[in-house]
Amino acid sequence: MIRFLIVQALIAVALCGTAAQGAEPDYPNRPIRYIVAFPAGGASDIVARIVADALTEGFGQQVIIDNRSGANGIIGADVAAHATPDGYTLFACNIASLAVSPALYRKLGYDPERDFAPIGLIGSNPNALSVNPSVPAATVPEFIALAKSQPGKLNYGSAGVGTSPQLSMELFKMRAHIDVMHVPYRGVGAALVDLIAGQIQAMFSTVPSLLGASRTGKVRALGVTSLTRNPDLPDVPTIAESGMPGFEVISWQGLCTPGGVPKAALARIRAGLAAALARADTRKRLVDQGFQVTPLTAEKFAEFMRAERAKWAKLVKDVGIPQN
Repeated sequence: MIRFLIVQALIAVALCGTAAQGAEPDYPNRPIRYIVAFPAGGASDIVARIVADALTEGFGQQVIIDNRSGANGIIGADVAAHATPDGYTLFACNIASLAVSPALYRKLGYDPERDFAPIGLIGSNPNALSVNPSVPAATVPEFIALAKSQPGKLNYGSAGVGTSPQLSMELFKMRAHIDVMHVPYRGVGAALVDLIAGQIQAMFSTVPSLLGASRTGKVRALGVTSLTRNPDLPDVPTIAESGMPGFEVISWQGLCTPGGVPKAALARIRAGLAAALARADTRKRLVDQGFQVTPLTAEKFAEFMRAERAKWAKLVKDVGIPQN
């Protein structure tokens, strides 16, 4: 009997040791990296920095922005997808990296569904068509007429090939039957600088990216890509009401982690994001920057992203953009 009890005790000790080895320490217990796949100043970066501030307070650990820009978000997404899945890497997943790029590129270094775990949707915002103030067009119909009178002579900038603003213009060109030349930039900031300087005549960009320039008269906003007017540009009509019924392109920003993060850490991050977006100060900062806070749970966000991938695959095909 005594021998049996000793054996049982040894088994219990061994099991406890195994459990201790597999147990996760309190999460988080060190700084967290938050990868943004676009340069500073763009919509993804703006959202990430606001959310990072709230997460830093909520977690009691520094959440550090890591900008890994290039290739329409593919570079940053690839870095995030292959990061150690321990909960200490977050990814600013958005329409470009997890919806548009899969439609444009046959081979990516990551699988948009398998390699990422959704945390939640943060917010959305429409794009807006803007022109340099010297362009003799004050409305969408006037811009279309100008482009038709000068085929191939007007240039438009974008944050890069395959971004939702660039596809907004390609869809716009197809619907309006106009020829406007594309000048891609590495991020919206560089494109906006050239628009203000008159190096390019027009561009689509997210509303948050151009709010400052629009409010100071450095650019002229002609139309927004939502079906209803944007509260930050209340005097700017929608493109749908400007002669293109049904025209709609909405950009969105979410939070993901690499796939395979332990369930306990995932639950903590999801709770942290929900708490951050429930804070009045965080919501105000996002709204003040032109974002509509539209949180979704991880499950609903996963469904949303699958629907977005299907939508953009169809749109890329309809517009006639070849896959690379």
